[in-house]
Amino acid sequence: MHGHGAPALETRGLTRYFGEHAACRDVTLSVPRGCIFGLLGCNGAGKSTFVRMVVGLCRPTAGEAFVLGIPAVDPEARRRLGFLPENFRYPDWATGIEVLEFHAALVGLDPVRRRARIAALLDQVGLAEAGRRTVGRYSKGMQQRLGLAVALLGDPALLLLDEPTSALDPLGRRQTRDLLLRLRAEGRTVFLNSHLLSEVEAVADRVAVIREGRVVADGTVDELLNEGLEADVHVRRDDAAALAALAAGRRIVAREEQPGGLLRVRVALRGRDEAPEIAGAVLGAGGRLYGLQVRSRSLEDLFVDLAGSAER
Repeated sequence: MHGHGAPALETRGLTRYFGEHAACRDVTLSVPRGCIFGLLGCNGAGKSTFVRMVVGLCRPTAGEAFVLGIPAVDPEARRRLGFLPENFRYPDWATGIEVLEFHAALVGLDPVRRRARIAALLDQVGLAEAGRRTVGRYSKGMQQRLGLAVALLGDPALLLLDEPTSALDPLGRRQTRDLLLRLRAEGRTVFLNSHLLSEVEAVADRVAVIREGRVVADGTVDELLNEGLEADVHVRRDDAAALAALAAGRRIVAREEQPGGLLRVRVALRGRDEAPEIAGAVLGAGGRLYGLQVRSRSLEDLFVDLAGSAER
């Protein structure tokens, strides 16, 4: 089978112009199988256009996309996909089961297996009790979970979710998060589009940041958060041994005098694990250490650095 070792999703130079405006420019990404991947960006950065090209709702101006090694334009690729668009509506008069029945017929599930599959999916998304109720009586969060069940009907290897938790309350978000982790444990790949950074940080293995249609960062969450880390080291102003140890082979970002004859030295770190090495170097040189704090970064800090630089 072609694409056996291929990434779940791969794009090469994916570009889409609307008139003069480039919604996506030269987006090259590789999403490994069996991971949760978050695409982050401000509204209008190109996230939804990217997903619409992958699912075949919009043709690229240039470049190409592959789903499990199959060109995204091939209907076979779409069979491997589950998709939950950001703005979707099911008819208020239909019950949850009827919505799933209709989509099961579209997917081509045989009628014998259909009923059991629908019951299992309603249970999986926490709507087992609500299947016979009409969608008009569903909360926003329940509608979102029904959308997830629809996206899972065809047993997809790759699930694309466009802002999946935007309508959910904290409990609904937690339930969705648990569901995404279960899907990953089953070996599926989940691709999330979101501007809710804390949500993505809680589940994603890898993230990419898109700004004005271009990818400006791509890596594991740990890699990206370890970049640009700094530590504040507190030593005495007159402690020559400590200051020499701090300066040896490291980049000192700032020094600030503190009360009581202390100095706060901000040092650039290569990663979190360098902090104990710094403490060891200061003490090993005969210096005295009065404090050391790693200034930890969140995905939000990273995002503001990357996505915010254009806004400013």
